[in-house]
Amino acid sequence: MSGDNAGQASPVPTGETPALFTGRRWFIPSALLHELDPDAARVGRRPRRTARDWVVDFSCFVLAVLVGAAAVEALNDNPHVPEGLAVVDQLVGALACAAVWLRRRWPLGLAVAMTVVTFVSDTAGGAGLIALFTLAVHRPFRHVAWVGGINVALVPLYYWLRPDADIPYLVSVLFAGLLTLAIVGWGMFVRAKRQLMVSLRDQARRAESEARLRAEQAQRLAREAIAREMHDVLAHRLTLLSVHAGALEFRPDAPPAETARAAGVIRESAHEALQDLREIIGVLRAAEPDDTGRPQPTLAALDPLVAESREAGMKVALDQRVGDAGAVPSSVGRTAYRIAQEGLTNARKHAPGTEVTVTVTGAPGAGLTVCVHNPPPEGEVPPVPGSGQGLIGLTERATLAGGRLEHGHTPEGGFEVRAWLPWG
Repeated sequence: MSGDNAGQASPVPTGETPALFTGRRWFIPSALLHELDPDAARVGRRPRRTARDWVVDFSCFVLAVLVGAAAVEALNDNPHVPEGLAVVDQLVGALACAAVWLRRRWPLGLAVAMTVVTFVSDTAGGAGLIALFTLAVHRPFRHVAWVGGINVALVPLYYWLRPDADIPYLVSVLFAGLLTLAIVGWGMFVRAKRQLMVSLRDQARRAESEARLRAEQAQRLAREAIAREMHDVLAHRLTLLSVHAGALEFRPDAPPAETARAAGVIRESAHEALQDLREIIGVLRAAEPDDTGRPQPTLAALDPLVAESREAGMKVALDQRVGDAGAVPSSVGRTAYRIAQEGLTNARKHAPGTEVTVTVTGAPGAGLTVCVHNPPPEGEVPPVPGSGQGLIGLTERATLAGGRLEHGHTPEGGFEVRAWLPWG
């Protein structure tokens, strides 16, 4: 037997129907389909009976009629019941059997009405039990407890007023009470089973949503990591291109040797930037980690970085007080390198012509400190589009490494980037 409100689950999000019910909806109770139907939450829409519901409802009707017919025979053989009362009993029982078809729409109202009807009519007993079962399937326990408790409480009074001619009073009371409790227990079991199915469905939906959110978060983090890496790698190269191209533009009368040197730096920087860009695109196409290309920079690569900046015309002072740069973990060294690289790039863009100081200190257990400092520039410096994005990326990178990064203007008007990274 089935009902239309199997559980108290929340409405199902619209947009999808579980594949479990595809092709076999006729076999599923309308209660479950109503819970799982994407359009079930529309106002005024009632669940339609499935083929299974029609079979079950017709079976319930037939069962109520058969129980009523058996009661009619016992009623006619009972000398304690007058003939007129027996006729009225049969009419009430017929109406009760017909009311079984309303059990899905008004389970509580029908069960309450049947509590009164079955107290005055023997032939309505089957319809009353079906209504009580339907109530246990459709409604919460508090409704079932009240209606079922009243039915059980009326059993002794019923058999006291209308005793059975063949069965002792105590046996009749015990049998009717146990039958009522069994019907209620069966209905509650069906309800619990349906609630479990709906709960499992909701858990599956939540798991799918969480998996989708995790995938979206992973994609977002991957995009941020790629954007940060591209900025760290390409910004330095493109800044060198901009500096030397600007020198050639504003000094067309420069000596041929200086022009050739600037052109060589431009060519080399463009080649390195193109190579880095190819590697990043290759990683994206192959969906492989970015450590499959050229070796990633470490702390030992600071000297070539400073030398490259000096060749570009910068004044850079490197103060590295780390005993063995090779002993620094690769992830920490790579982060320190990127911080120094971004600091030099920013100094080149925002404070051209100044002397930049790069200081690296640290030891195992004390951590690694990287500081890039430049004094205030001389004269006005034109604003650079997109400024600040690199520092945001560096802060995220240092945080992911377990460290911290601070940046800002110094009291004398310069700018300083200072980071501390763990070195266990």
